Amino acid sequence: MRFWKLAAVCVPLIAASAGAAKAEDLVIVLKNATGSVLNSFHTSPVGVEEWEDDVFGDQVLEPGESMELTIADGRDVCEYDMRFEFQGDELETTTDTQDLCELGEYTITE
Repeated sequence: MRFWKLAAVCVPLIAASAGAAKAEDLVIVLKNATGSVLNSFHTSPVGVEEWEDDVFGDQVLEPGESMELTIADGRDVCEYDMRFEFQGDELETTTDTQDLCELGEYTITE
């Protein structure tokens, strides 16, 4: 009888923690197919009105290079607004919206 009482308490807790485990970091490969240095890359889930922190941190993405990035926001969403800021005046800031879970890889072009 004691086993069943313990199971009645533990099973819902395990089920709840399994649901919470769905919120994972999103890993994508970003490729810079432009002729300019990409200085910063901001993302925000669709519907969030403010840009979140620069995913690059102190890094930049040189022309022709690619980088594996982790969007570690703990959310379980896939559709993100993205903002790309380039060095110099050659390319303007660019924005786009994509399902990053489905893509897994994104190439920024001029």
